[in-house]
Amino acid sequence: MVKLIGMLSRFNPVKVLVVGDFMLDTYTTGKIKRISPEAPVSVLHVQKEESLPGGAGNVALNVASLGAKVFAVGRVGFDNAGDDLREALMKEGVDVEGLVYQKGFKTPVKNRLIADSQQVLRVDFENISPLTDELEELMKLRIEEVMDKVQTVAISDYGKGLLSRTLLSFTIELARKKGLPIIVDPKGDDFSKYLGATIIKPNLSEALAAAKLEPNASLDQVASSLLEKSQSEMILITRSEAGMSLFQNSGYSIDFPVRSKEVKDVTGAGDTVLAMISVAVANMLDVKYAAQLANIAAGLAIEKLGCARINLSEMSERLLEYDIDNKIFDEEHLFALQQALRGKRFVVLGLDSQKGMSTAIFKSIRKLASRDKEMKLIIYVMDSSPDEEFVSLLSSLAEVDFIVLKCESLRNLCEIIHPHQVFIMENGDKLELLDHAKALLSRVKDSAKAMRC
Repeated sequence: MVKLIGMLSRFNPVKVLVVGDFMLDTYTTGKIKRISPEAPVSVLHVQKEESLPGGAGNVALNVASLGAKVFAVGRVGFDNAGDDLREALMKEGVDVEGLVYQKGFKTPVKNRLIADSQQVLRVDFENISPLTDELEELMKLRIEEVMDKVQTVAISDYGKGLLSRTLLSFTIELARKKGLPIIVDPKGDDFSKYLGATIIKPNLSEALAAAKLEPNASLDQVASSLLEKSQSEMILITRSEAGMSLFQNSGYSIDFPVRSKEVKDVTGAGDTVLAMISVAVANMLDVKYAAQLANIAAGLAIEKLGCARINLSEMSERLLEYDIDNKIFDEEHLFALQQALRGKRFVVLGLDSQKGMSTAIFKSIRKLASRDKEMKLIIYVMDSSPDEEFVSLLSSLAEVDFIVLKCESLRNLCEIIHPHQVFIMENGDKLELLDHAKALLSRVKDSAKAMRC
């Protein structure tokens, strides 16, 4: 898991093209306290209504949350839902120039009725219709315009009639000519329409339907059939509580167990996987690591109600939880720590390992940690050659959240996220409050280390 934490440090502000079925997700939340006198149905007393981009729109939001620039290509209707969808995406910095209006088309709306954190009913407003020839040509032009700007193409197919074989073939062939990976979240039982895609990401039921094999066929046989039908490089099958399984056309395969604390709502988890895979692959990560990150992101998504946006801060915090025994951070893993601390308060305490662990140090650590349960405690070991037993003892203390050994790491951390307070125990027996982390760095006495700072 340490390696996965380091992988996040490779995330740069890449650009991703998201092509697919954009829709609006509406959440009507309230409480059920009685049965209707008109019919044997529950009465939902509405307390809140909220609308968010769904389908390919949710993919776009998740890609943006991971720090990437998104170019959206799809369609909306001449209706309020279409206007709301475009506006919501624009507010998040998504380029919506390729989100075209189509006459006679109704922007798909999924209204989820939620009572006491449980979805009780979903009401869909939609009409499945193909693109007009004119709009399809317009979309091709837009795709061609942005293809040179992006590092990955994500195709989100919800079967609403937008993604014709012609448009899919044009998009995939153009991306392949430019050497770009194409990641597809498919729909339907005919994967030949995604011919030549890099990764196709069906769920288990979609994979079984598309493979058209006997009911007792193994997952390996299903994947082999899909690879042959689609001529794709990889098939990533999401298997709900069983996690994910990755199959490559070379014969290599690997399973990833599910990573989730609790399941509240699986809505939009597939969108989260598509977004994470797209951003990770755009950052040149090996697909094995991309799939692992996507698996963890999906675990975070299903812990939330409705379509959830997963960001780098949440990913970093979860990765740190999985690797809680390793609290020591260097430059390779510092990005994850910076992300995990965003929006949180933390205290830095500078210690000299050569002084050894004393009762005074232990009491000071407990004192700082007990003042505020939400405050994170970071220990900065000041000397250039930290005593290994001292550092190991610090790691074993529940009160210590993280340990930073290098002054450059501490400087880089504090330049981006400012500590709430900075302390030092220079003589090993007295806690001294400093003005800033720079004051702590300036107290480093070891000349060799001071030169490196």
